[in-house]
Amino acid sequence: MTWPRGSHGSTFAGNPVSCAAALATLELVEGGLMENAVRTGERLLAGLRKLQKKHACIGDVRGVGLMIGVEFVKDRETKEPDHDLVVDLEQLAFSKGLLLLSCGASVIRVAPPLVATAYDADKGLEILDQCLTELDGRKNGE
Repeated sequence: MTWPRGSHGSTFAGNPVSCAAALATLELVEGGLMENAVRTGERLLAGLRKLQKKHACIGDVRGVGLMIGVEFVKDRETKEPDHDLVVDLEQLAFSKGLLLLSCGASVIRVAPPLVATAYDADKGLEILDQCLTELDGRKNGE
């Protein structure tokens, strides 16, 4: 840390600890986490597309790697967003151990950590399916 005064303008960037953490992170990403993100992301996308065929409320599934968006609609033809369903889904999934994050009008962002496994993906898909089935049952008065 022999930089002259004024050459560094951030409290947390560029210090030895931050640099060491960044280098360790790059080592992990290049050492297999990137491939894992591709593999697990493909598994999640495939599973979410299967759920889309099963649940009419899923209007779109899109993403790359482990950054996936699932759009929920009231009607696939009109593509009217179903914000209320997303709110209910977040709460129900949380009660079953699955943390979901909404974004936009009616999208759930699926963004697990880079270390997510096939088991994690499958378990998340299973819980999501259970929640959607339960919410559909509530909507239909079952």
